[in-house]
Amino acid sequence: MKYIFVIGGVVSGLGKGIVASSLGMLLKASGFKVNMVKIDPYLNVDAGTMRPQEHGETFVTEDGGEIDQDLGNYERFLNQNFSKDNNITSGKVYKTIIDNERAFKYEGRDVEMIPDVPNEVKRRFYEMEKGFDFIIVEIGGSTGDIENLPFLYAAREMGRERKAMYVLVSYVPYLTNVGELKTKPTQHAMSELRSTGITPDILVTRSEIGLDKPRRETLAKRCFLDDDAIFDDADCGSIYEVPLVLEKQGILKKVYKVFKVKSRKVDLAKWRKLIKKNEKTVNIALVGKYVNHGQGKHADVYVSVMEALRHGGIANNVNVKIDSIESSEVNEEMIKKYDGMVVPQGWGSRGTEGIIEAVRIARVNKIPYLGLCFGMQMAVIEFARDVLILKNANSQEADGKTKYPVVHVMPDQKKYLEAHQYGGTIRLGAWPCKIREDSILGKVYGEKLVQERHRHRYEVNNIYREQFEKAGMVISGTSPDGKLVEAIELPKTLHPFFVGTQFHPEYKSRPLSPHPVFVAFVKACI
Repeated sequence: MKYIFVIGGVVSGLGKGIVASSLGMLLKASGFKVNMVKIDPYLNVDAGTMRPQEHGETFVTEDGGEIDQDLGNYERFLNQNFSKDNNITSGKVYKTIIDNERAFKYEGRDVEMIPDVPNEVKRRFYEMEKGFDFIIVEIGGSTGDIENLPFLYAAREMGRERKAMYVLVSYVPYLTNVGELKTKPTQHAMSELRSTGITPDILVTRSEIGLDKPRRETLAKRCFLDDDAIFDDADCGSIYEVPLVLEKQGILKKVYKVFKVKSRKVDLAKWRKLIKKNEKTVNIALVGKYVNHGQGKHADVYVSVMEALRHGGIANNVNVKIDSIESSEVNEEMIKKYDGMVVPQGWGSRGTEGIIEAVRIARVNKIPYLGLCFGMQMAVIEFARDVLILKNANSQEADGKTKYPVVHVMPDQKKYLEAHQYGGTIRLGAWPCKIREDSILGKVYGEKLVQERHRHRYEVNNIYREQFEKAGMVISGTSPDGKLVEAIELPKTLHPFFVGTQFHPEYKSRPLSPHPVFVAFVKACI
C-alpha cells in the first residue's frame, strides 16, 4: 500500500484539500485505485454541530457522515463516493481510546497520548486499504499546531510500516508595499515539520501571483529540496484547473519517482473540457443567512451549492456568476436583476424573514428559484402566507408558538430535542424519494425513484398539504410511503422554474456528472 500525506504550512484554508483531490484525480486518471482520508484535529466527533460561519460547510456522505467540506472535493474530483469512515477526527479517536480503556482492552497498563493515539489512527488507516493502490491522507490544520501533532506522528510511523511520501502545501505571501514574495514563512513551516520527524518529498507553494525564479531557488536551497520537488499552485480561475497545472509541472513523474513505480499514461481529455471558456454568463443570487463573516463574505459555507451551480453551467455551456447575498440585506431591486436565485441550507430563526421576502420576490417576478432543504421550507412558508393567507405562518424551528406551523419538527426528532441530543441525530444520508412523473422533477430525473442525501430535522406539516395542493403547489417528491414531503414546485403555467427539495442534490453533483436538478435550474436561468 502506498500512502501520500498532504500537510499544510503557514495558514489554514490554503487549499490542501484541492491539492489532495488533484493528486487523487490524477492517479485515478492513470488507472490506479485511490482512497482518500481527511483528518480533522478538532475534538468534535464530527462536523455536524459546528457553526457554519466559523467552520464552513458540513458535507454529508451517502452513509450519513457529517464531515468537513474537503470530503466533498474528494468526491467531486474523483467522481466516487466516500464514507464517514474516510474522516478521522480527534473526537472519534479519543472516544474510541477511552471506550477501550473502560472496557479493559489495554489490560491495566497506562493509556498515553503516545503511542495509543497514533496507534488508533493507524488502525483506522489499515481498515481502509483493501482494494486500493494509494491512500491519500490530508492532515487538517498547519504545522506547529499542537492538536495535529499526534496525527503527524502517526504519519511519520506509517513511513516505516508502508511506502509513504509527504507533501507540504505552504503559503508564500506577496507583500504589495515592497513588491516581493516572501519565502521565510515556508522555510519555518518546513523546519517545523522536520522537527516531527517528517521530511517532505514535495513542496507545493500557494500564492496569489505565482512563484518566481529567485524565490524558487531560495526555497530549494533553504528547504534542501531538488528543483523537481517544488510545484507552484498559484490562484486559478477555477479549482478544476489545479490538476492540469500540477500535471503539466510533472507532479506525477515525481510521485512515480518517489515510489519507484513505472509511469502510466494519464487520461485527462474529459477534464480538460471542464475549463473551456464560454461566451455567455448567467447571474445567480445565492441568498443565505451565513454569508457575512466579519468584514468578508464566507464562500466556504455554501461550497457544494456553488460548485453544483458551476457544474450546471458546464453542462449548459455557460459561465455561472454567483453573488452571495446576506438574507437580512434583501430588497426587490437587488433580486430582480438576477437570472435566478438559490436559497441553500440554514438553521434557526435568524435571517428567516429576509429569506421569505427573497422567495416572494422570486415567485412574484417569475425569477427561476431553487430552494434546498431550508430553502424549500422557506418557500412553503412564503406560499402559506401570501397565497393561502395564513397570517404569520412559520416553521416551528423559527417560531415554536406559531399559529400555523406549516413546517414542523419530525415526530421521531422530538425526543432528541427534548434530551438535547443534537449531534448525529437528525435525518442523515441517502434516502429514497418517489418522484411524480408529470412534474418538473419527473422530467428532470426521468426516474420514478431516486436516492438523495438529507440533513434535516423539520419537514412540511401534512395537515396543510391538501390546502397547498388546492392552491396550485405541486408535491413532486415524497418518501416511498407518501408520508414525507421531499420536493415541491409550482407548475410552469404559474412559474418558469420554482422548485424546492428537502434533500441536498448539491452533495451528489460532480463536474463530470452534474446533478440534473442543477442542470435544469441553470437552463431555466438561461
